Amino acid sequence: MQNGFLSMLLVSILALITCQGDRMSSKTSHDQIFYVGTYTAKGSEGIYVFQLDSDTGKLSPLHTVSAVENPSFLAIDSKNMFLYAVHELNDYQGERTGAVRSFKINRSTWDLTLLNEQPSFGEHPCHVTVTPQGDYVLLANYTNGSISMFPVKDGLLETVSDTAQHVGSGLHANRQKGPHAHSVNLSPDGRFLYAVDLGIDQIKIYNLVAQLGTLTPAEQSYVQTAPGAGPRHFTFHPSGQFAYVINELKSTITAYTVDTEKGLLAEIQTVATLPPDFAGNNTCADIHVTPDGNFLYGSNRGHDSLAFYAINQSTGELTLVGHEFVRGKTPRNFAIDPSGTFLLAANQNSDNIVVFRINPQTGELNYTGYEASVSMPVCIAFVQNM
Repeated sequence: MQNGFLSMLLVSILALITCQGDRMSSKTSHDQIFYVGTYTAKGSEGIYVFQLDSDTGKLSPLHTVSAVENPSFLAIDSKNMFLYAVHELNDYQGERTGAVRSFKINRSTWDLTLLNEQPSFGEHPCHVTVTPQGDYVLLANYTNGSISMFPVKDGLLETVSDTAQHVGSGLHANRQKGPHAHSVNLSPDGRFLYAVDLGIDQIKIYNLVAQLGTLTPAEQSYVQTAPGAGPRHFTFHPSGQFAYVINELKSTITAYTVDTEKGLLAEIQTVATLPPDFAGNNTCADIHVTPDGNFLYGSNRGHDSLAFYAINQSTGELTLVGHEFVRGKTPRNFAIDPSGTFLLAANQNSDNIVVFRINPQTGELNYTGYEASVSMPVCIAFVQNM
């Protein structure tokens, strides 16, 4: 009887441990992984890997990928197999160009292994994206205002297959003397590329011809923004019916309807990102929509805030809800985690990443108290669909 009782007790203890272990594994599996791109001038080592606790918002550092100069923007393919990083330079191997690197993602540890690199065929590449199929990587080269397209095979970057050079200028004497491509953005189906150029106040629209590896002007080859607006970053509504661009120089956001068949954009409205009583200097930077499509956020550098808006689901129009101080300086970039629970602000000039919880009913941001110290953080890229 005693042996039988001990056996039953042992089985019960093992079952309890297994159950608790399953619960712990389940919790860990729902935590989020993200990568941080930086400028390396002040001591940053390169790319940083973090885990976000999906319950509390606490940040835990996992890895540092060092010896990577100015990896200022990152993109992850849809299968979470590869990460691509620009090297925002204008001198690479003795040529007037920057570079782009490819990394293999270790799906167990989330560390990165370098695969290869290519010259960017333009100076100071500042933005990168990868097609939904993972077969092409595209760059925006800021200084000379060009776009570069690279075929990808098994994560390896092949030599450039096409480039597009922008021409023109804008009203701003210092910032718009010539073209400055600032972001490359793909339609959800990957058929159209929207290249936002700060220097010429245009959103260029290209057909992406995957079979040929080329970019050709779309039926509507560009959209002109307000003179001197300085369009910078661009995002789609999850429905694909609306798109939004944040205008760096005018501190505004412009909303558009999207013709998903032809890639056409039609302006809906333009709204301010600043409170009417703010009289200081400000430039806008980043823009994102929550996964449920209910709210849009834009970052203000100078006012050091995130402006947030409710989105009319029928018309795409924006209504300002409020502003939230970022607990730092110069929010160059921010990201919303895939669940839509948290927003992480990357404050370039205060060297910190700050975690806010998103109120799903109002869109308001609540400071969690969690932060991470990173020198000059300028990009946050989440692993999607974990």
